[in-house]
Order: sequence, then structure tokens, then C-alpha cells
Amino acid sequence: MLEFFIRRLFQAAVVLFTVAFVAFLLFQFVGDPVSQMLGIESTQADRERLREALGLNDPFYVQFFHFVANAASGDFGISLRQATPVSELIADRFPATFELAMVSVVIATVLGVTFGVLVAIYRDSFLARFLMGFSLVGISLPTFLIGILFILVFSVWLGWLPSYGRGEVSSIGWWTTGLLTADGWAHLILPALTLSVFQLALIMRLVRAEMLEVLRSDFIKFARARGLSERSVHFKHALKNTLIPVITIVGLQLGGIIAFSIVTETVFQWPGLGLLFIQAVQFADIPVMTAYLCLIALMFVLINFLVDWLYTVVDSRLKPGLSKKH
Repeated sequence: MLEFFIRRLFQAAVVLFTVAFVAFLLFQFVGDPVSQMLGIESTQADRERLREALGLNDPFYVQFFHFVANAASGDFGISLRQATPVSELIADRFPATFELAMVSVVIATVLGVTFGVLVAIYRDSFLARFLMGFSLVGISLPTFLIGILFILVFSVWLGWLPSYGRGEVSSIGWWTTGLLTADGWAHLILPALTLSVFQLALIMRLVRAEMLEVLRSDFIKFARARGLSERSVHFKHALKNTLIPVITIVGLQLGGIIAFSIVTETVFQWPGLGLLFIQAVQFADIPVMTAYLCLIALMFVLINFLVDWLYTVVDSRLKPGLSKKH
């Protein structure tokens, strides 16, 4: 197990360094932040002074070395747009994105697994056909269109839910959450549903396919021959053997939700990391963009590690080193 941790730690360091290098290299060509900060009325001397103060005249490798050295201590520099430490901006926006992502994943996982099992067990029923049709629509429609349709129906036509913002939030230390207020929940429902539709449809179809495959296997026939109830066969034996691919998809989708919540946060003006990244791109705010991508890479690394660990919880045969003993 120690070897497993060391190997994963080394892989994580390589991934993060590579992402930081590529992001820092690409963002050098996004635009000139000095022009955005000073405007068209500034003189060339003003521009040169600001570039020197920001370190933009240094060679690329010098700028990158300074960025990596500072990032290792949690310092991602100063936002060129807001003149605020990037770490403070991320700390301020991260709770909103994390809250939105976690609620979306819970909705997608609970409903996706439940619907997938129902569709597999009652595959010839009207409910199964309806749910499969819903899953096809959920996979086909782009996220921004789903969000706009939700706003049109539930905000404009029915007037039930707000269409933008995070609503009233409570502070727990530096962490802010809307889960403790009714207004926060009202603002969270539409963006969370929008973000979960694709993942819900994907998980449902995966669980259905895996369940149908497992239900045709010999050990299920043996379980039925032993006289076990259908409930025990379906949920104790069949469902357990579908969890590994489901864990993989849920883990990857959690990282994807955090990384690609940009569209949803823009549609609903949700004050999270995605909206911060879009604003940084428009302003060529290189420190914020680079820090965002490094954070997303770190989230994927941590999630993949967690998924690998959950494999060993679900199936003890996958524990590191077990295959060597046998």
C-alpha cells in the first residue's frame, strides 16, 4: 500500500507540473493584460513600467519558475484584473462551485442508479421506455440549452424559482454555503438540475447495461436456484457487481462537473470558479487562468485516487499487492 501511495504521489506531481507548464505557455498568447489595465490613453512609458512591475518582461522560463515556486506555497500571484491575490479569489469562489458540483453529483448518482436498476428490471414496461427516452434527450441536448429551457419554464412561465445568482448564504468561517437557507436552495435547484441531467442520463444507461449483463450471468442463475428472493438477487448480488464501472463514471463526472461547470455558471450567473475563469479569459488575466487549470488538475488527481481506493472497498481482490501474493 505504501508503494501505491508513493507511485500515485509521483504521478500527481508529474501531471500537475505538466498542466502548469502547458497552461502557462498557452496563456502567454491570450492577450496583453497591460492594455486591459491601462487603456488606450496610456503612454508607452506607462506600459513599460507596468510590464516591468508585473514581471512580464522576464523570459518565459523565469516567469514559469517564479510561478511554480510561489504556487508550491499556495501563492498564485495577483489578479491582473482585480488587483487581489488569486488564492483569495479562488477561496471566495470555490465553495459555490463545490456546492453546485456535489449537489449535482448526488442528484445524478441517486436518480441515475435508481432509474438504471428500474429500467433493467422492468425493461419492457412503459416506465422503462419513458426513462430511456428521457436519457436519450438528456445526452443529446447541450447543457446551455437545458439551462435556458429550465429558466423559461420554471422562472419565466411558472415563476417558481429564481434564474440567476446564489441567493442568501451563511458563513462558516471562511466557507460560505447556501444549503442552510431556503433562498439558497431556491437558487441552487435549477443550476444543479441543469448540471446533473447529462450525468444522470449517462449513469442510468450504464447501470442498465451492466445490470442486464450481470442478470444473465451464471452466479445470478445459481442465486435464484438457491431460492433467494428477487429483491436479494437484484440489490444484493446484481447491483453490487455493477458498482465498479459506476464508481469510475461518477468519479470522472465529478471532476468534469467541476471543470466544465463554466457554461452552467455563465447561464445562471452562479458566482463560482467557472464564471471567474470566463471573466479572466476576457481580461487576459493569466495568473487566474493558470491557477484555475492547476486547481482543476489537482481535483482530477485527487478524484482518481479516491476512485482507485473505492475499487478496493467494493472488491477486495483489487487491493494493491494482492495479485502478487497469489
